[in-house]
Amino acid sequence: MTRSYLYVPGDDEAKLAKAGARGADALICDLEDSVTPSRKQVARDLVSSAAGALAATRVEVWVRVNARFLERDLAAVLQPCLTGIFVPKAEPALLAEAAQILDGDPAWRHVKLIALVETAQGVLDLPAIARMPRVARLSIGEADLTASLGIRPSAAEPELWGIRSQMVIASAAAGLPGPIGPVHLTVKDLDGLRSSTVELQRWGFRARAAIHPGQVAGINEVFTPSAREVAEALAVASAFESALASGSGVHLDADGQMVDLAVVRSAVDTLARAGLTPPAAIDDLVRRA
Repeated sequence: MTRSYLYVPGDDEAKLAKAGARGADALICDLEDSVTPSRKQVARDLVSSAAGALAATRVEVWVRVNARFLERDLAAVLQPCLTGIFVPKAEPALLAEAAQILDGDPAWRHVKLIALVETAQGVLDLPAIARMPRVARLSIGEADLTASLGIRPSAAEPELWGIRSQMVIASAAAGLPGPIGPVHLTVKDLDGLRSSTVELQRWGFRARAAIHPGQVAGINEVFTPSAREVAEALAVASAFESALASGSGVHLDADGQMVDLAVVRSAVDTLARAGLTPPAAIDDLVRRA
């Protein structure tokens, strides 16, 4: 499961050249906010030229396009090596337009969309957005969103958790991975980055966007289960597999705590985040539940 998405300004040739070695699971080559209007075409050309080499480093390569220039941006950057497109200010009509453009050429059948929700309408439409064609994941752009809503978050950001939880719920209901958390704007505040990322992980987020390479390692660490967590998840899965084999749908662990399908689902999530596959019988049961 992709844990970290690193934004790279699309008009910065040097940063694009180095981006594949920064440790992120995915790169977002940006044509939008980090690029001034006068350099949009420069960014399109540079991203189009750099994408193949970046994909060769075995990272996912995404491009954040401009909502206003959707068709022009897609025409400039689409190529087989792209993983997908970040659609900013995501609302159903814009996502449908992007999917329609991609559907027009079989060469782009593999290209996915990530819906970057940054508007009040996007929040209201989260359940529909999560189920739209090609949408592989939800992400939240809180700088634009809070500005449009007139919200001024305090340090602990309680004003935002209601919206964030709606994203988690919409993702789960649509069968998508946990959403991508917002960027941490204070680049040098690595302690704050880690603590806020831990909170996002607790609330159901399963990745985070980064605006600086120095943020990537901390994000990856939080979203990678520890050896202890993996061992505990394996033990739960193994014990439950034995219970199923004996005809029981529940199991008591060594501490006398009941282990049922709900507990096993959490263990399966941990194993998936660690890149491990649960026993086939359990995996099938969780998928059907």
